[in-house]
Amino acid sequence: MRTLIVFGYGPGISHATAERFGSEGYSLALVGRNGERLADGVRRLKDHGLEAAAYQSDAADSAAIRRTIAEIRAGMGSISAVLWTAFRSGDVTDVLAARPDDVERAFDVGVAGLLTCVQEVSADLKSAPGASILVANGAVGELTAEADGFAKLLGIDGVGLENAAKSKLVGILAERLREFDIHVGEVTIAGSVKGTATATPTAIDPSAIADRFWRLARERDRTRVRMVEEGPALFG
Repeated sequence: MRTLIVFGYGPGISHATAERFGSEGYSLALVGRNGERLADGVRRLKDHGLEAAAYQSDAADSAAIRRTIAEIRAGMGSISAVLWTAFRSGDVTDVLAARPDDVERAFDVGVAGLLTCVQEVSADLKSAPGASILVANGAVGELTAEADGFAKLLGIDGVGLENAAKSKLVGILAERLREFDIHVGEVTIAGSVKGTATATPTAIDPSAIADRFWRLARERDRTRVRMVEEGPALFG
């Protein structure tokens, strides 16, 4: 049985992707900070006949990530794939007014946390046929004037910094892990997602994002994919 770890589990993109992979025969390890949300996710997946278990952890805590992965391995066996949807919330609103320590913490989930996870699962993935590391990202980290203006408009400078650094990490990991036949792929969302607090009438359906993650894992021919919300948007 193949096992997918979903780090940063929530009811949107990560649940839809877990369900998609579960339908293809994966066991599902849901990881997040909210125990109630995790329990509900496990229940919903099991209602669809899928094998799932919950693991409460903090993606900003490297030691906690290592412990959690060890628990998953002990309970569900070797790890075959990772979906990383965890991200740091907008603590840094304006870089000109932020303390340097707060700016540093903008990278503790999307960069340090993701890297810790990859390092801990790499031995498992090297022996897993079709192994993949899949990362969800936001377009506010793109190197464009539009993305920079959007970060300023919404006061999410820290999110922009994290997204940009995470995307670079994805690319470097893809290069370094390719020789081990581990595929690293990123889906960048340019727009809102249905079911979230900021969703618009034209928001992207989580199931469409889940399908794109599945295609990345199976086709293994691209590192970065961009999905754009239809209709008026700040990102072209």
